Amino acid sequence: MAIAPARHRRGHTALAPQRGIELIIDNISPSGAATRSVSDYAELSRRIRGAGLLDRRYRYYAMKITGNIVALAGAWVAFAYIGDSWWQLFVAAFLAIVFAQLAFIGHDAGHKQIFRTRKPNDAIGTGHGGLVGMSYGWWISGHNRHHANPNHEDDDPDLDIPALAFTSGQARLKRGFLRWMAKHQAWLFFPLLTLEGLNLHVSGVRALLRKEIKSRRLETALLLGHFALYLGAVFLVLSPGLAVVFIVVHQGLWGIYMGSSFAPNHKGMPTMTDEDSLDFLRKQVLTSRNVRGGRVVDFVLGGLNYQIEHHLFPNMPRPNLRHAQPIVRQFCADRGIPYSQCGLFRSYGYVLRHLHDMGAPLRAARA
Repeated sequence: MAIAPARHRRGHTALAPQRGIELIIDNISPSGAATRSVSDYAELSRRIRGAGLLDRRYRYYAMKITGNIVALAGAWVAFAYIGDSWWQLFVAAFLAIVFAQLAFIGHDAGHKQIFRTRKPNDAIGTGHGGLVGMSYGWWISGHNRHHANPNHEDDDPDLDIPALAFTSGQARLKRGFLRWMAKHQAWLFFPLLTLEGLNLHVSGVRALLRKEIKSRRLETALLLGHFALYLGAVFLVLSPGLAVVFIVVHQGLWGIYMGSSFAPNHKGMPTMTDEDSLDFLRKQVLTSRNVRGGRVVDFVLGGLNYQIEHHLFPNMPRPNLRHAQPIVRQFCADRGIPYSQCGLFRSYGYVLRHLHDMGAPLRAARA
């Protein structure tokens, strides 16, 4: 089989030895996968639904959205009050946090976690995309493909990053400057995340120009409005030099926050190719990693720390994920399915170690 298991390290909780991942994968035929998909996942779904964990949480989201909007408004009021001062860099840092929290709401809306039907979720998601200057339609298209094929070497768009090599196959294909970056990608990873905010803006604009977005006119108007108001406010209130520094700090920190929230979830976990045959439950669990840490981490990562539960039940409301976690973990334990979970900083260590390992053959090869 082509699936490549991640290394199993001390402190990385799983309910079966790492070699068990290989054995499970090797012993699943397409017919066996279909059978397990029907029986195991159906049984887990019954338990989750019986616990009421797929019920909507309207009050939670009303409070969450209101709090985010108040924080956003407060940040811009403070921006106007402080004026042309280097103290504005604290506002830039705070706005980076607010933008990430707004983006998390857009993520939840994209999965229909807020309302039961698509239209009101899309309205919330599109609006929040406009607030942070990214295309909701572009993002949800790629994110849905990621959920359908997590950590798939060819089909997961989250693994298709030119500057990085997440598999040995990707590393071999790197040429020129991208090859040099892949060699040193573990050291470059967090510096590169400072560009993630810019990438979110640019990718959305490109998708709109290519007419790839269903609500193209609405999203174009929202993005133009965002950029006009954002840049207008920054350059009207601040001197040109400080305005540029403000934008760099704000967008850079937002990019680091966003990248650091999504990176621990799959990077360094097993990757798949078309040769692998896994049922839905095992495909989602074996390629995902949870991050423990309690309610503080729940807030900081926007619920993405329960990545296994989120991938198994994408439309589960965010606050219910923490209650689903012990059910899913015990279910996996009963069936001998490895369930990966570790602390936040240890998860970054796994990500960096994986990137370092993927770049090792390139560093060893002669230039």
